[in-house]
Amino acid sequence: MSDGGRDAQALAERVAEQMYANDRATRALGMRIERIAPGSAELSMLVSEAMLNGHDICHGGYIFLLADSTFAYACNSYNRNTVAQGCSIDYLAPARAGDVLRARGVERSRTGRTGVYDIEVTNGTTTVALFRGKSYRIDGTIVAEDVEEPALRAEGDHE
Repeated sequence: MSDGGRDAQALAERVAEQMYANDRATRALGMRIERIAPGSAELSMLVSEAMLNGHDICHGGYIFLLADSTFAYACNSYNRNTVAQGCSIDYLAPARAGDVLRARGVERSRTGRTGVYDIEVTNGTTTVALFRGKSYRIDGTIVAEDVEEPALRAEGDHE
């Protein structure tokens, strides 16, 4: 991996760590960050009894939350404050108490201030849901970026 690639990865990891520290919703649901990289993320969540609906399966809102959190970590991984401007989800299979759901998010497009991210939520080899998020970059960053200031040279100094 090039220095630029290592730097981008290190930045994505710092961003995820800071976001997670501030992300009360994701932490309250017991979600874990399994993997982060520039433009992608993977989170997991154990389905608890409290997440079950009247059909004794995981309420779709909890599956949506897992996918949406994964989307947030993927699209903010470049350290530019980014929010959802729209998203959709298709539920394909139920999840039950005790299942560990994994959401894997990948960037499909990022141009200017907008991006498109696809998140697949799985339970083992079964796809539970497909989520597509559209992002919009706003002002600001999540963590302070290290900026090296050029050294001041005395008049007459040359490299």
